[in-house]
Amino acid sequence: MKFAITLETDEDGFVAVSCPALPGCHSQGKSKDEAIANIKEAIEGFVISMRNHGEPIPSIDEVQEIEVAV
Repeated sequence: MKFAITLETDEDGFVAVSCPALPGCHSQGKSKDEAIANIKEAIEGFVISMRNHGEPIPSIDEVQEIEVAV
């Protein structure tokens, strides 16, 4: 399965990462690579838990980046 993720660096230099298709599925790491490895593990556990509870696995069909003038 493929999931879109978001990454942002916080004020302490850690990389925070989230999976928008799976609300509440977040992780972090000291580097981008570590954060991605951690979110992969979190997504796997999240999906396994959903399957165990008979819940449908959500997906996002398309991800686009838009520009907004503010």
